[in-house]
Amino acid sequence: MNKKTFLLLITAVSALGGLLFGYDTGVINGAQFYLSKYFELNDALKGWVVGSALLGCFIGAIIAGPLSIKIGRKYSLIISAVLFTLSAWGSGLPSIFPETVSVLVFFRIIGGLGIGMASMNAPMYIAEIAPSAIRGKMVTYYQLAIVIGFFVVFLATYFIGNNLSEAENIQFGWRRMFWSELIPSCLFLLLLFFVPKSPRWLALKGNNEEALIVLTKIHGQEQASKEILEIQDSFKTSNDGLKVNYFSKIILGIILIGTTLSILQQFTGINAVLYYGADIFEKALGFGKEDILLQQILLAFVNLVFTFVAMFTVDKFGRKPLIYIGSLGMIVGFLLLGISLQQQSVGFISLLGVLIFIGSFALSMGPVVWVLLSEMFPNKIRSVAMSIAVAAQWAANYVVSQSFPIVMGSDVNNGTTWNGSLPYFIFIVFISLIVGVTYKYVPETKGKSLEELENIWK
Repeated sequence: MNKKTFLLLITAVSALGGLLFGYDTGVINGAQFYLSKYFELNDALKGWVVGSALLGCFIGAIIAGPLSIKIGRKYSLIISAVLFTLSAWGSGLPSIFPETVSVLVFFRIIGGLGIGMASMNAPMYIAEIAPSAIRGKMVTYYQLAIVIGFFVVFLATYFIGNNLSEAENIQFGWRRMFWSELIPSCLFLLLLFFVPKSPRWLALKGNNEEALIVLTKIHGQEQASKEILEIQDSFKTSNDGLKVNYFSKIILGIILIGTTLSILQQFTGINAVLYYGADIFEKALGFGKEDILLQQILLAFVNLVFTFVAMFTVDKFGRKPLIYIGSLGMIVGFLLLGISLQQQSVGFISLLGVLIFIGSFALSMGPVVWVLLSEMFPNKIRSVAMSIAVAAQWAANYVVSQSFPIVMGSDVNNGTTWNGSLPYFIFIVFISLIVGVTYKYVPETKGKSLEELENIWK
C-alpha cells in the first residue's frame, strides 16, 4: 500500500468519529419532532431531551484529555465507538426498561460521552499523522464526515418517516431513527482496530522506534527521520517558555485563544438551526409537516457542498481568510431570515437566509475551527488544551440548545417588535465578534509543521 492510500484510509477511519457526531446530532433533529409528541414535551423538556446529550459531550471532552495521554488517541476512539453503539441501541428501546423521558435522556448522555471523546481525539489524531502541506485538508475530512453524517441521517429519517403514518412515527418511527445509528457505529468500532497509534503520542511515551515506523509509512524514510527528531526536540524540557505550566502567561494565553474560538463557533447559532430545524421550518417559516424532513435534506446538502469547498481551499487560501468570508456570509444569511421574520414576510427569502447561513458556516467556522484547534497547541499541551477548548465548545452548545427553544417561545420574541426574529439578531452579534477575535489573536497556521507552529508562541 502506497503512502497516499495509507494516509487516506486511516484519516477516513478516524473521521468516522465525525460522521457519528453528525449522525447523532441529526437523528435527534428528525426524531425529536415525533418523540416530543409521544412524551408530550413542553419547550423546557424538549430542550432538556435535545440538550442532555451535550452534558455527556462536555464530560466526555474533559476526560478525553487525560485519557488520550494515558491510553492514546486510538484506544480513546475505540471507547467512544462503544459508547456510540450503546447509545444508539438504548435510545430506541421500547419496553426493556420503564419507558420514561429519563431513560431516553440517560442513553442520550451515554452517546454524548462518545461524541465528546471523539470530537477531541479524532481531529487531533488526524493532525498528528498528516503532512503539514495538506494538514488542513486532512483535518477537514473530520468536518466533512460530520456533515455527511447530517446528510445521511436526514435521508434515513426522511425514508423512515415518509414510509410511516404520523401516528406510527409518533409511536415507533423515532425509535427506528435512533437504531439506524447502529450501522455506522459498529463499522467505526470494527475499523478502528486496524489504524496505527499516533506517532506523536508514541513519542510522548518514549516509543520512538514505533513512532518512526508509523511516520515512515506516511511520509517515507527521509521525511520521517527528520520529523521524529523535531518531535523529540519539542518534548524536551528547556527554558524556551513552553514548559508544561498551564498557568504560565504563554500557555494560558494559547488555551484562552483556542477556547474563545471554540465557544464562538457555537454562538453562531449553527446547532440551534441543526437541532431545531424541524421546528424552525414548521413554526417560523410556515412549512407543512409533510415538507419538514425534505427541507432538512436540502439544508444538509448545502452543508455538504460548502464543506467540500472548504476542504479544497483551506490549504490554498489559509484559515483566517475563510473565517472572514464565512462570517460575512453568516451575517447576511441571518439578516435575511431575521428581517423577513420581523417584517412578517416569511417565504423564499427566509429559506434563502437559512441556506446562506448554513453554507457560510460550512465554508468557515465548521471545518476551520477544528483545523485550528488540532494544530495551534504545542505537542506537550495538545491533549489537555484541546480537551479544555472542546469541553468549552460543548458547554456553549448546551447553553444555545437549552435557551433557543425558550427564547423562541418567549412573549418578547413573539411580540410585535421581533415577531420571532430575536434569536437570529443575537447570533449576528456573536458572529461579528468572531472577525475581531480572529484578526487580533488567531495565528495563520497554513503550511507549517506542528513543531514549527510552536515557535509562533515563543
